[in-house]
Amino acid sequence: MNHGTVRAVNRLTTRWAAQVPPPDSGTVFAASGVWPLLALLADGAGGPARAELAEALGIPAEAAAGAARDLLDALADVRGLQAATGLWARAEVPLEEGWSAKLPAGSRGTLSGEPVADAKVLDAWAAERTGGLIEHVPVSWPEDTRLVLASALALRVRWAEPFQEAPVAVAEGPWARRVLRRLSRTTRSLDEIRVAHGPAGAVTVLEVAGTEDVDVHLLLGEPETPSRAVLETGLGAVTGAVPSRSGSELPDGTPGPGLTTSTVDSPFPVDLLQVRTVAFSLFAEHDLLDHAPLFGLDAARDATFEHFPGISSEPLAIGSARQSAMARFHATGFEAAAVTAVAARPGGAAPPRVRHRVRRAEVRFDRPFGFLAVHRDSRLVLASGWVTDPETAVEGGRYVGARRPTPPSR
Repeated sequence: MNHGTVRAVNRLTTRWAAQVPPPDSGTVFAASGVWPLLALLADGAGGPARAELAEALGIPAEAAAGAARDLLDALADVRGLQAATGLWARAEVPLEEGWSAKLPAGSRGTLSGEPVADAKVLDAWAAERTGGLIEHVPVSWPEDTRLVLASALALRVRWAEPFQEAPVAVAEGPWARRVLRRLSRTTRSLDEIRVAHGPAGAVTVLEVAGTEDVDVHLLLGEPETPSRAVLETGLGAVTGAVPSRSGSELPDGTPGPGLTTSTVDSPFPVDLLQVRTVAFSLFAEHDLLDHAPLFGLDAARDATFEHFPGISSEPLAIGSARQSAMARFHATGFEAAAVTAVAARPGGAAPPRVRHRVRRAEVRFDRPFGFLAVHRDSRLVLASGWVTDPETAVEGGRYVGARRPTPPSR
Protein backbone atom coordinates (compact mmCIF):
# COMPACT_ATOMS: atom_id res chain seq x y z
CA MET A 1 0.00 0.00 0.00
CA ASN A 2 1.05 3.57 -0.60
CA HIS A 3 2.59 4.83 2.64
CA GLY A 4 1.24 8.35 2.15
CA THR A 5 -2.31 7.04 1.80
CA VAL A 6 -1.91 4.81 4.86
CA ARG A 7 -0.75 7.82 6.88
CA ALA A 8 -3.70 9.85 5.62
CA VAL A 9 -6.27 7.18 6.54
CA ASN A 10 -4.68 6.64 9.97
CA ARG A 11 -4.73 10.42 10.48
CA LEU A 12 -8.49 10.38 9.96
CA THR A 13 -8.76 7.44 12.39
CA THR A 14 -6.88 9.47 15.03
CA ARG A 15 -9.03 12.54 14.50
CA TRP A 16 -12.23 10.48 14.60
CA ALA A 17 -11.07 8.79 17.81
CA ALA A 18 -10.98 12.24 19.40
CA GLN A 19 -14.74 12.45 18.74
CA VAL A 20 -15.70 9.06 20.19
CA PRO A 21 -18.32 8.94 22.97
CA PRO A 22 -17.43 9.28 26.66
CA PRO A 23 -15.73 6.34 28.40
CA ASP A 24 -19.06 4.86 29.52
CA SER A 25 -20.09 4.25 25.90
CA GLY A 26 -18.78 1.48 23.67
CA THR A 27 -18.33 2.03 19.95
CA VAL A 28 -16.68 0.78 16.77
CA PHE A 29 -15.75 2.78 13.69
CA ALA A 30 -13.78 2.38 10.46
CA ALA A 31 -12.13 5.40 8.89
CA SER A 32 -10.86 3.00 6.22
CA GLY A 33 -14.46 2.78 4.97
CA VAL A 34 -15.06 6.54 4.98
CA TRP A 35 -11.80 7.83 3.50
CA PRO A 36 -12.19 6.37 -0.02
CA LEU A 37 -15.68 7.87 -0.36
CA LEU A 38 -14.49 11.30 0.73
CA ALA A 39 -11.66 11.00 -1.78
CA LEU A 40 -14.04 10.20 -4.64
CA LEU A 41 -16.24 13.12 -3.65
CA ALA A 42 -13.24 15.44 -3.48
CA ASP A 43 -12.29 14.55 -7.05
CA GLY A 44 -15.62 15.88 -8.29
CA ALA A 45 -16.01 18.76 -5.85
CA GLY A 46 -15.47 22.45 -6.40
CA GLY A 47 -15.21 25.60 -4.31
CA PRO A 48 -15.19 25.44 -0.49
CA ALA A 49 -16.36 21.81 -0.49
CA ARG A 50 -13.28 20.73 -2.43
CA ALA A 51 -10.94 22.55 -0.03
CA GLU A 52 -12.68 21.10 3.06
CA LEU A 53 -12.59 17.56 1.68
CA ALA A 54 -8.89 17.86 0.83
CA GLU A 55 -8.12 19.04 4.36
CA ALA A 56 -10.09 16.13 5.86
CA LEU A 57 -8.32 13.65 3.57
CA GLY A 58 -4.85 15.02 4.21
CA ILE A 59 -3.97 14.92 0.48
CA PRO A 60 -4.67 17.25 -2.46
CA ALA A 61 -8.07 16.83 -4.10
CA GLU A 62 -6.53 16.27 -7.53
CA ALA A 63 -4.74 13.15 -6.21
CA ALA A 64 -7.73 11.83 -4.28
CA ALA A 65 -9.48 9.61 -6.85
CA GLY A 66 -6.29 7.76 -7.76
CA ALA A 67 -5.43 7.29 -4.09
CA ALA A 68 -8.91 5.94 -3.36
CA ARG A 69 -8.74 3.50 -6.25
CA ASP A 70 -5.26 2.32 -5.27
CA LEU A 71 -6.32 1.91 -1.63
CA LEU A 72 -9.36 -0.17 -2.51
CA ASP A 73 -7.29 -2.32 -4.88
CA ALA A 74 -4.76 -2.90 -2.08
CA LEU A 75 -7.50 -3.76 0.40
CA ALA A 76 -8.81 -6.40 -1.99
CA ASP A 77 -5.44 -8.17 -1.67
CA VAL A 78 -5.53 -8.33 2.15
CA ARG A 79 -6.24 -11.89 3.25
CA GLY A 80 -9.30 -12.05 5.47
CA LEU A 81 -10.71 -8.75 4.20
CA GLN A 82 -13.42 -8.10 1.64
CA ALA A 83 -13.81 -4.58 0.26
CA ALA A 84 -16.38 -3.25 -2.18
CA THR A 85 -17.82 0.00 -3.47
CA GLY A 86 -21.11 0.82 -5.11
CA LEU A 87 -22.70 3.74 -6.92
CA TRP A 88 -26.41 4.19 -7.55
CA ALA A 89 -27.90 7.23 -9.26
CA ARG A 90 -31.28 8.33 -10.55
CA ALA A 91 -31.64 7.86 -14.30
CA GLU A 92 -32.13 11.59 -14.82
CA VAL A 93 -28.83 12.47 -13.10
CA PRO A 94 -26.11 12.78 -15.77
CA LEU A 95 -22.73 11.67 -14.44
CA GLU A 96 -19.61 13.35 -15.73
CA GLU A 97 -17.60 10.83 -17.72
CA GLY A 98 -14.27 12.14 -16.42
CA TRP A 99 -15.37 11.47 -12.82
CA SER A 100 -17.10 8.13 -13.31
CA ALA A 101 -14.14 6.81 -15.32
CA LYS A 102 -11.92 7.23 -12.24
CA LEU A 103 -14.21 5.22 -9.97
CA PRO A 104 -12.87 1.90 -8.69
CA ALA A 105 -14.47 -1.26 -10.00
CA GLY A 106 -17.70 -1.96 -8.15
CA SER A 107 -21.45 -2.22 -8.33
CA ARG A 108 -23.39 0.25 -10.47
CA GLY A 109 -27.14 0.71 -10.32
CA THR A 110 -30.07 3.01 -10.88
CA LEU A 111 -32.23 4.48 -8.14
CA SER A 112 -35.95 4.20 -8.82
CA GLY A 113 -36.92 7.11 -6.60
CA GLU A 114 -39.05 4.80 -4.44
CA PRO A 115 -37.28 4.82 -1.04
CA VAL A 116 -38.53 1.40 0.11
CA ALA A 117 -37.57 -0.34 -3.13
CA ASP A 118 -34.19 1.39 -3.33
CA ALA A 119 -33.43 0.53 0.30
CA LYS A 120 -34.10 -3.16 -0.38
CA VAL A 121 -31.67 -3.21 -3.30
CA LEU A 122 -28.88 -1.50 -1.37
CA ASP A 123 -29.49 -3.56 1.76
CA ALA A 124 -29.15 -6.76 -0.24
CA TRP A 125 -25.84 -5.42 -1.58
CA ALA A 126 -24.58 -4.67 1.95
CA ALA A 127 -25.54 -8.13 3.24
CA GLU A 128 -23.86 -9.85 0.29
CA ARG A 129 -20.65 -7.81 0.46
CA THR A 130 -20.23 -8.28 4.23
CA GLY A 131 -21.31 -11.92 4.39
CA GLY A 132 -24.32 -10.95 6.50
CA LEU A 133 -22.34 -9.08 9.15
CA ILE A 134 -24.19 -5.89 8.25
CA GLU A 135 -27.53 -6.14 6.53
CA HIS A 136 -28.37 -2.59 5.56
CA VAL A 137 -26.89 0.50 3.95
CA PRO A 138 -27.19 3.38 6.42
CA VAL A 139 -28.98 5.96 4.27
CA SER A 140 -31.90 8.17 5.14
CA TRP A 141 -34.20 8.04 2.15
CA PRO A 142 -35.86 11.35 1.26
CA GLU A 143 -37.62 11.10 -2.08
CA ASP A 144 -35.23 13.65 -3.61
CA THR A 145 -32.17 11.39 -3.14
CA ARG A 146 -30.26 11.62 -6.40
CA LEU A 147 -27.12 9.55 -5.83
CA VAL A 148 -25.69 7.11 -3.30
CA LEU A 149 -21.99 6.27 -3.05
CA ALA A 150 -21.20 3.40 -0.66
CA SER A 151 -18.37 1.23 0.59
CA ALA A 152 -18.43 -2.10 2.40
CA LEU A 153 -15.64 -3.73 4.39
CA ALA A 154 -15.81 -7.16 6.01
CA LEU A 155 -12.92 -8.56 8.03
CA ARG A 156 -12.63 -12.10 9.37
CA VAL A 157 -9.52 -13.08 11.35
CA ARG A 158 -8.65 -16.43 12.92
CA TRP A 159 -6.23 -16.36 15.85
CA ALA A 160 -2.86 -18.03 15.34
CA GLU A 161 -3.21 -19.18 18.97
CA PRO A 162 -6.85 -19.42 20.11
CA PHE A 163 -8.10 -18.52 23.56
CA GLN A 164 -9.78 -20.78 26.07
CA GLU A 165 -13.25 -19.58 27.04
CA ALA A 166 -15.04 -19.98 30.38
CA PRO A 167 -17.74 -18.10 32.27
CA VAL A 168 -16.17 -16.08 35.11
CA ALA A 169 -17.91 -14.08 37.84
CA VAL A 170 -16.20 -10.71 38.19
CA ALA A 171 -15.66 -9.71 41.81
CA GLU A 172 -14.54 -6.10 41.50
CA GLY A 173 -14.17 -3.17 39.16
CA PRO A 174 -16.70 -1.70 36.72
CA TRP A 175 -17.86 -5.17 35.65
CA ALA A 176 -18.35 -6.49 39.22
CA ARG A 177 -21.25 -8.86 39.88
CA ARG A 178 -21.41 -9.88 36.24
CA VAL A 179 -20.66 -13.30 34.76
CA LEU A 180 -18.63 -12.67 31.62
CA ARG A 181 -17.19 -14.74 28.79
CA ARG A 182 -13.59 -14.79 29.97
CA LEU A 183 -10.96 -15.51 27.32
CA SER A 184 -7.52 -16.70 28.44
CA ARG A 185 -4.37 -18.05 26.87
CA THR A 186 -0.67 -18.49 27.67
CA THR A 187 1.99 -17.93 25.03
CA ARG A 188 5.79 -17.98 25.00
CA SER A 189 6.37 -14.52 23.54
CA LEU A 190 6.65 -11.61 25.95
CA ASP A 191 6.97 -9.32 22.94
CA GLU A 192 3.28 -9.67 22.17
CA ILE A 193 2.87 -7.06 24.91
CA ARG A 194 4.17 -3.50 24.76
CA VAL A 195 3.87 -0.37 26.90
CA ALA A 196 3.71 3.09 25.37
CA HIS A 197 3.52 6.48 27.04
CA GLY A 198 1.42 9.30 25.66
CA PRO A 199 0.33 12.71 26.95
CA ALA A 200 -2.32 11.10 29.17
CA GLY A 201 -0.07 8.36 30.60
CA ALA A 202 0.87 4.75 29.96
CA VAL A 203 -1.04 2.40 27.65
CA THR A 204 -0.55 -1.37 27.56
CA VAL A 205 -0.80 -2.77 24.01
CA LEU A 206 -1.41 -6.48 23.41
CA GLU A 207 -0.99 -7.86 19.89
CA VAL A 208 -3.27 -10.80 19.08
CA ALA A 209 -1.91 -12.25 15.85
CA GLY A 210 -4.18 -13.55 13.12
CA THR A 211 -3.44 -16.31 10.64
CA GLU A 212 -4.31 -13.98 7.77
CA ASP A 213 -2.82 -10.52 7.13
CA VAL A 214 -4.44 -8.71 10.05
CA ASP A 215 -3.71 -8.52 13.79
CA VAL A 216 -5.87 -7.05 16.54
CA HIS A 217 -4.30 -4.90 19.24
CA LEU A 218 -6.02 -4.47 22.63
CA LEU A 219 -5.30 -1.19 24.41
CA LEU A 220 -5.57 -0.60 28.17
CA GLY A 221 -4.94 2.76 29.77
CA GLU A 222 -5.02 3.93 33.36
CA PRO A 223 -8.51 3.80 34.92
CA GLU A 224 -9.27 7.51 34.52
CA THR A 225 -7.69 8.00 31.09
CA PRO A 226 -10.24 9.14 28.46
CA SER A 227 -10.94 6.62 25.72
CA ARG A 228 -9.80 9.02 23.00
CA ALA A 229 -6.38 9.38 24.66
CA VAL A 230 -5.92 5.60 24.97
CA LEU A 231 -6.84 5.09 21.32
CA GLU A 232 -4.54 7.88 20.17
CA THR A 233 -1.54 6.58 22.13
CA GLY A 234 -2.26 2.99 21.10
CA LEU A 235 -2.51 3.92 17.45
CA GLY A 236 0.78 5.79 17.71
CA ALA A 237 2.44 2.76 19.28
CA VAL A 238 1.08 0.36 16.66
CA THR A 239 2.18 2.55 13.75
CA GLY A 240 5.57 3.45 15.28
CA ALA A 241 4.75 7.12 15.78
CA VAL A 242 4.93 6.72 19.58
CA PRO A 243 7.88 4.88 21.20
CA SER A 244 7.07 1.72 23.13
CA ARG A 245 8.93 -1.02 25.03
CA SER A 246 8.29 -4.71 24.45
CA GLY A 247 7.58 -7.18 27.22
CA SER A 248 11.10 -8.63 27.15
CA GLU A 249 12.50 -5.14 27.78
CA LEU A 250 10.21 -4.21 30.67
CA PRO A 251 11.37 -4.29 34.29
CA ASP A 252 9.81 -6.48 36.95
CA GLY A 253 6.80 -4.96 38.67
CA THR A 254 3.76 -3.24 37.14
CA PRO A 255 5.24 -1.46 34.13
CA GLY A 256 1.90 -0.81 32.45
CA PRO A 257 -1.85 -0.71 33.13
CA GLY A 258 -3.19 -4.19 33.90
CA LEU A 259 0.29 -5.67 33.45
CA THR A 260 2.58 -7.39 35.96
CA THR A 261 6.02 -8.82 35.19
CA SER A 262 8.43 -10.86 37.27
CA THR A 263 11.54 -13.04 37.13
CA VAL A 264 10.97 -16.48 38.65
CA ASP A 265 12.48 -19.94 38.98
CA SER A 266 11.18 -22.47 36.49
CA PRO A 267 11.93 -26.06 35.49
CA PHE A 268 11.66 -25.02 31.84
CA PRO A 269 13.72 -22.39 30.00
CA VAL A 270 10.79 -20.49 28.51
CA ASP A 271 9.26 -17.12 29.20
CA LEU A 272 5.48 -17.01 29.41
CA LEU A 273 2.80 -14.37 28.84
CA GLN A 274 -0.58 -15.01 30.40
CA VAL A 275 -3.50 -13.07 28.94
CA ARG A 276 -6.93 -12.58 30.47
CA THR A 277 -9.52 -10.65 28.51
CA VAL A 278 -13.22 -10.83 27.61
CA ALA A 279 -15.31 -11.57 24.57
CA PHE A 280 -17.13 -8.59 23.16
CA SER A 281 -19.49 -7.63 20.39
CA LEU A 282 -20.30 -4.12 19.29
CA PHE A 283 -22.60 -2.43 16.82
CA ALA A 284 -22.62 1.30 16.17
CA GLU A 285 -24.30 3.74 13.84
CA HIS A 286 -22.49 7.01 13.07
CA ASP A 287 -24.01 10.08 11.49
CA LEU A 288 -20.95 11.65 9.88
CA LEU A 289 -22.76 14.96 9.49
CA ASP A 290 -22.79 15.29 13.29
CA HIS A 291 -19.06 15.96 12.85
CA ALA A 292 -19.23 17.42 9.35
CA PRO A 293 -16.03 19.54 9.60
CA LEU A 294 -14.01 16.45 10.60
CA PHE A 295 -15.04 14.70 7.39
CA GLY A 296 -14.87 17.78 5.16
CA LEU A 297 -18.63 17.79 4.62
CA ASP A 298 -19.65 21.08 6.22
CA ALA A 299 -19.89 23.27 3.13
CA ALA A 300 -21.17 20.37 1.02
CA ARG A 301 -24.38 20.19 3.10
CA ASP A 302 -25.58 23.58 1.91
CA ALA A 303 -28.30 22.89 -0.65
CA THR A 304 -28.18 26.43 -2.01
CA PHE A 305 -24.88 25.83 -3.83
CA GLU A 306 -23.56 23.50 -6.50
CA HIS A 307 -20.72 21.57 -4.77
CA PHE A 308 -19.89 18.74 -7.18
CA PRO A 309 -19.67 20.04 -10.75
CA GLY A 310 -17.14 17.32 -11.54
CA ILE A 311 -19.67 14.60 -10.67
CA SER A 312 -22.78 15.86 -12.43
CA SER A 313 -24.10 18.91 -14.24
CA GLU A 314 -27.10 18.66 -11.92
CA PRO A 315 -26.41 20.66 -8.75
CA LEU A 316 -25.81 18.27 -5.84
CA ALA A 317 -25.40 18.66 -2.07
CA ILE A 318 -24.76 16.08 0.65
CA GLY A 319 -28.04 15.00 2.23
CA SER A 320 -26.85 12.01 4.25
CA ALA A 321 -23.52 10.50 5.31
CA ARG A 322 -23.57 7.59 7.72
CA GLN A 323 -21.68 4.46 8.75
CA SER A 324 -22.89 1.20 10.30
CA ALA A 325 -20.08 -0.77 11.95
CA MET A 326 -19.73 -3.94 14.00
CA ALA A 327 -16.95 -5.90 15.70
CA ARG A 328 -16.86 -9.24 17.49
CA PHE A 329 -13.87 -10.61 19.44
CA HIS A 330 -14.16 -14.24 20.54
CA ALA A 331 -12.09 -17.30 21.42
CA THR A 332 -11.09 -18.29 17.90
CA GLY A 333 -11.06 -15.02 16.01
CA PHE A 334 -12.32 -11.56 15.25
CA GLU A 335 -14.90 -10.16 12.87
CA ALA A 336 -15.51 -6.56 11.89
CA ALA A 337 -17.49 -4.90 9.18
CA ALA A 338 -18.49 -1.41 8.14
CA VAL A 339 -20.86 -0.11 5.52
CA THR A 340 -20.56 3.59 4.77
CA ALA A 341 -22.84 5.55 2.49
CA VAL A 342 -22.97 9.12 1.31
CA ALA A 343 -26.19 10.26 -0.35
CA ALA A 344 -26.53 13.36 -2.48
CA ARG A 345 -29.69 15.37 -2.88
CA PRO A 346 -30.35 18.30 -5.17
CA GLY A 347 -28.04 21.25 -4.48
CA GLY A 348 -29.28 24.40 -4.11
CA ALA A 349 2.68 -30.36 35.81
CA ALA A 350 5.33 -32.71 39.35
CA PRO A 351 8.11 -30.26 38.66
CA PRO A 352 11.70 -31.39 38.13
CA ARG A 353 14.60 -29.60 39.73
CA VAL A 354 14.54 -25.84 39.17
CA ARG A 355 17.39 -24.75 36.94
CA HIS A 356 16.24 -21.69 35.00
CA ARG A 357 15.46 -18.08 35.74
CA VAL A 358 12.71 -16.93 33.38
CA ARG A 359 10.35 -14.02 32.89
CA ARG A 360 6.63 -14.16 33.54
CA ALA A 361 4.09 -11.56 32.50
CA GLU A 362 0.36 -11.37 33.06
CA VAL A 363 -2.02 -8.86 31.54
CA ARG A 364 -5.68 -8.46 32.41
CA PHE A 365 -8.24 -6.51 30.45
CA ASP A 366 -10.83 -6.31 33.21
CA ARG A 367 -12.19 -2.81 32.62
CA PRO A 368 -13.02 -0.73 29.53
CA PHE A 369 -10.36 -0.92 26.81
CA GLY A 370 -9.77 -0.06 23.18
CA PHE A 371 -8.91 -2.12 20.14
CA LEU A 372 -7.39 -1.65 16.69
CA ALA A 373 -7.54 -4.09 13.77
CA VAL A 374 -4.35 -3.43 11.79
CA HIS A 375 -3.02 -4.68 8.46
CA ARG A 376 0.29 -6.24 9.47
CA ASP A 377 2.49 -5.06 6.59
CA SER A 378 1.27 -1.52 5.95
CA ARG A 379 0.08 -0.69 9.51
CA LEU A 380 -3.20 0.59 8.07
CA VAL A 381 -5.87 0.63 10.78
CA LEU A 382 -8.95 -1.13 9.37
CA ALA A 383 -11.27 -0.84 12.37
CA SER A 384 -11.13 0.79 15.80
CA GLY A 385 -13.29 0.88 18.88
CA TRP A 386 -13.85 1.06 22.61
CA VAL A 387 -15.28 -1.77 24.76
CA THR A 388 -17.38 -0.92 27.81
CA ASP A 389 -19.94 -3.74 27.87
CA PRO A 390 -18.40 -7.18 27.27
CA GLU A 391 -20.48 -10.24 26.48
CA THR A 392 -22.32 -11.85 29.36
CA ALA A 393 -21.80 -15.58 29.80
CA VAL A 394 -24.93 -16.32 31.83
CA GLU A 395 -28.41 -15.02 31.19
CA GLY A 396 -31.31 -16.33 33.21
CA GLY A 397 -29.16 -19.14 34.57
CA ARG A 398 -28.17 -20.31 31.08
CA TYR A 399 -24.68 -20.21 29.57
CA VAL A 400 -24.56 -18.08 26.45
CA GLY A 401 -22.11 -19.15 23.77
CA ALA A 402 -20.66 -17.18 20.86
CA ARG A 403 -23.16 -15.06 19.03
CA ARG A 404 -23.26 -12.34 16.43
CA PRO A 405 -24.25 -8.85 17.55
CA THR A 406 -27.76 -7.91 16.47
CA PRO A 407 -28.04 -4.44 14.99
CA PRO A 408 -31.04 -2.30 15.83
CA SER A 409 -33.97 -2.32 13.45
CA ARG A 410 -34.10 0.41 10.83
